[in-house]
Order: sequence, then C-alpha cells, then structure tokens
Amino acid sequence: MGVLRAGLCPGLTQEMVQLLKSRGIKTVVDLAAADLEEVAQKCGLSYKALVALRRVLLAQFSAFPSNGADLYEEMKTSTAILSTGIGSLDKLLDAGLYTGEVTEIVGGPGSGKTQARALQRIQVVHAFDIFQMLDVLQDLRGTVTQQVRCSSGTVKVVIVDSVTAVVSPLLGGQQRDGLALMMQLARELKTLARELSMAVVVTNHVTRDRDSGKFKPALGRSWSFVPSTRILLDIIEGTGTSGSSQRTVCLTKSPRQPTGFQEVMDIGTWETPEQSPVFQGEQT
Repeated sequence: MGVLRAGLCPGLTQEMVQLLKSRGIKTVVDLAAADLEEVAQKCGLSYKALVALRRVLLAQFSAFPSNGADLYEEMKTSTAILSTGIGSLDKLLDAGLYTGEVTEIVGGPGSGKTQARALQRIQVVHAFDIFQMLDVLQDLRGTVTQQVRCSSGTVKVVIVDSVTAVVSPLLGGQQRDGLALMMQLARELKTLARELSMAVVVTNHVTRDRDSGKFKPALGRSWSFVPSTRILLDIIEGTGTSGSSQRTVCLTKSPRQPTGFQEVMDIGTWETPEQSPVFQGEQT
C-alpha cells in the first residue's frame, strides 16, 4: 500500500498528512486499520472527511477482479518482445525482454549488471533515494501517457540501476515504513509495465544467506514476487579478473522457460539492433 502524501487522492492535504503522521498513521494500510472516531478526536479532523478519504483510498488501491480470458486477450494485444542485442541473452529470455513485465538482473560487483557501452544509448536520470525515484517514475508515467494520447514515439524500456541502493537502507532496524515504501516502488514499476506496455528492467545485488552461506538476491522474500523473470550474472571461473567480458547467465525465475537454464555471453560485444528501442533509465 502507498505512503500517505499530499495529492495522493482528492481531499488529502499536507496539513492532514502531518496530523495523521503525528498519530502514527503513515500509509493507506494504517488508515484502513485505524479507528476513525478516535483518530478524528485526537487529530481534530472531521470524522466524515476521514471516512470519505478512506473510501477513496481503498477504491484507488484495491485490486479489481478479472478473469483469465480477459487477461489473456489483454496480454496478446499489449505484449511485445524487445531484443537485448545479445543473442545468447535473448535465447535465455525466450527471444528478449517482454513488455508488461519486470525483469531483474542479479549479480555481485563487477558482474556486468551495469554495462558502460550500453549506458551510452540510455537517457539517464539520477535518483538518490526512494522518494526521488518514486517522483521520477510518477512523472515518467504522466509523460508517457501524454505521448500515447498524442501518438508520438514512446519510451519502451525503463531500467532501474540499482533498486537495492535505494531500498536496502529502508529495511531492518527501526525502519518501520521500509517494507511499505518498497512495495509502493514495486507497484509503480508494475504499473509502468502493465498499463503502458513497457519492459521494466531492474538490477539487484546479492547477499549471503545466513544459514547456507550461499549468495542469494538481496531485498528478501517480499521483493522476490515483484519480477516476472530473474537472471543471475556471474564471472566465469578461470577467466581471471572481473575485467573479463565473459559471463555466465542463469535463469532463476521465468513464466516461460525452465529455471536453471544457463548461457554464456560476452558483454564486451554488445550488438546494436537494427531498430533500437528508446530507453529511459534510472541511475543511482
């Protein structure tokens, strides 16, 4: 659920947000679970206004039911496949990046998640914390929506590099709102992918499992449900330093391919497709 902020819905002012936060009500979930009569008394707000506000927020953030046939028809008309420019990677991804989905690239430092030559063809916007990133994504959604209405060229790929940098400082310790903020970011990314027919690519770091000692994707179980496809990059053993361009790439999650499928790719020979899509990037 979203974090309460001015303008999130009609009637939610900055003054109301501050009063609610002073009583520990910071998210839509907090407001939905609160005793509104008690909140109205303690915050000096109108009970009727709070009821109306909660009704609007629940309608805005609740999922609408849909059947499988509708979802299938929507998928057929909105899905496109975009080449990555690397044949072996396209093969792993079942032809390339799919619009309407979030694809995650996981790897340690020097594994090639951020490829310098590829970044030269990407429009980069810097976002140094999750609030800046949410603002950028919301602005982008508005811009792309306007482009669609005007039938002009639209952005087809959004890259967040890296999602870990802005989310991990919010998790653990006393950061009670961290999970809510992370899921709000996930909702924004999925909205861009599904409603605007974009391919969303995020990079994620690795962390060591406390029990097994093995490396695993960062951000935990809650985030693992966000990407539809997840691939793991690693430097090939025996190729020397991280400066080598040879990588193994393993498919660890996919709605189309069997997991465990591996390919070898050379990130130093990134091909340029004949018709390159327009890229919009988020660089932290």
